[in-house]
Amino acid sequence: MAGAAHGGAEGFYERLVLAQHRSGMEVLAVVRRNAERAARLAAGGLAPVELGFGGPLDLLTGRQLRATLEAFRPQVVVAWMNRAARFARSASRGAAWTLVGRLGGQYDLGYYRGCDILVANTRGLCEWIAGQGWPRQRLKHLPNFASDMGGAAPADLPLPSGVPILLAMGRLHPNKDFSTLLRAVALLPAEVHLALAGEGEERGALEALARELGIASRIAFLGWRQDVGALLAASDMLVVPSRIEPLGNVVIEGFSATRPVVAAAADGPRELIEDGRSGLLVPIGDHAAMAGAIACLLADRARAAAIAQAGRAEFETHHAEAPVLAAWSLFLQAAAMIRTGVPR
Repeated sequence: MAGAAHGGAEGFYERLVLAQHRSGMEVLAVVRRNAERAARLAAGGLAPVELGFGGPLDLLTGRQLRATLEAFRPQVVVAWMNRAARFARSASRGAAWTLVGRLGGQYDLGYYRGCDILVANTRGLCEWIAGQGWPRQRLKHLPNFASDMGGAAPADLPLPSGVPILLAMGRLHPNKDFSTLLRAVALLPAEVHLALAGEGEERGALEALARELGIASRIAFLGWRQDVGALLAASDMLVVPSRIEPLGNVVIEGFSATRPVVAAAADGPRELIEDGRSGLLVPIGDHAAMAGAIACLLADRARAAAIAQAGRAEFETHHAEAPVLAAWSLFLQAAAMIRTGVPR
């Protein structure tokens, strides 16, 4: 996995390989150099291999990856997103193992040329991949799981006590559209506060927007946080305003913590949430609709509780560790038997 320092796809990679290791599966985690990630994997009992995974001029990583894989002798290699797929493809030429490409969005399939199978984390993404001409018999849907956030002790937030607290989490990037959420908060009663966990290039602009809207005192910019369960326990509701969200791991985390979720109707939340039952969906970029949905649940706590319970049931059935780990295990057993000899 050659991803960023933070992110939903990267976080799920860590959860998955650690869960596979705990289940008794023999796992080798090969990751882009990142001391914090390596420490988390090592704390979970793995011995991660850190490689450079650089740009087009990186001629060393491919050779190191090939040598690492040959020494480990895997049956299946899973390339997690684009950069990892590019290096794994070259390292797998003539190899005996099955090469699986795992996608979490509508990526350029050129990176995955030579993969025996592709895995996508939503059914909608599977349909998109098939629509690009990828054979359906070499395509598998495997959902993500989130850690169970239920029962965590509430975080101590820099916000007043006894007031309604909304929580939003993610990279501070235009795709996450936190500006729409701030505009929605400005339409809500003054006692409603927002905790925003995340960091990124839009932080300065969002802080300026909060001041412009007159709500700066009602917003807590928390930076990157690892205590997601504690943040959810300290909040009344999770809000996901993303314009582009292929899956939305954060939605699953909200489900697991039995918190009602309000989300913009991007691809992932639209697939995860049954509108009106396990969450509320609003049009993308519509701050008035978002404010209305939030106000509706704050005013009707019984409905909010019912929605939260439906989300929790959805988590337990489809997005808890046990069912997803079982699905991955069955898939890898089948993949290990393929060794198709597809040209790489």
